[in-house]
Amino acid sequence: MIHYGFWRSSAAYRTRIALNLKGVEAENRYIDLGKQEQDAGDYGAVNPQRLVPSLDDDGGIVNQSLAIMEYLEETHPEPPLLPADAPGRARVRALCLNIACEVHPILTARARGMLESVFGASAAAQREWYSYWVARGLTAFEARLANDPATGLYCHGDAPTMADVCMVPQLTNARTNECDLSGYPTMLRIEETCKALDAFRLAEPSNQPDHTG
Repeated sequence: MIHYGFWRSSAAYRTRIALNLKGVEAENRYIDLGKQEQDAGDYGAVNPQRLVPSLDDDGGIVNQSLAIMEYLEETHPEPPLLPADAPGRARVRALCLNIACEVHPILTARARGMLESVFGASAAAQREWYSYWVARGLTAFEARLANDPATGLYCHGDAPTMADVCMVPQLTNARTNECDLSGYPTMLRIEETCKALDAFRLAEPSNQPDHTG
């Protein structure tokens, strides 16, 4: 199994956590997005979107972090990262989508590069853009957690799920961009619980061999 990632990618951070939680070993191949390595060579054959992460399981290639997590859930069901009941699975998937579809895509380097190159947004304007959308997305995520008895030690119950796998990298990204996270006490509590686990700690960007600071 081969995992294509980049230390600074929050989407690849998700799949690193998921692989660790599942105890699945994968050969890591690093695609430096800062050097546009995704646009060079034959990586386009692995991922036509030229994004990370990608997972190659004996020639079967899966792109997109949520699809990779679902694939790992089906091929390596223990320990489960989705609840056993349908309502619980729907809740966890909704939390994942809150991050992966509503928050993350409009905050990427590609999106911010477009703001600068096409619309002339200054660095300050880009920071304001980032902070605004982070606040909207994380406020909704916090409300879902704080107001639902299904929340436990983790986002759903007392074992980590895909929701935690999506939440922790987004908080890391927000912190890197100097966002105020004081309004999300439930998320911060759960993050602390997650980071006590080796699966999360070893997946952190600063612990990756390709980390450049």
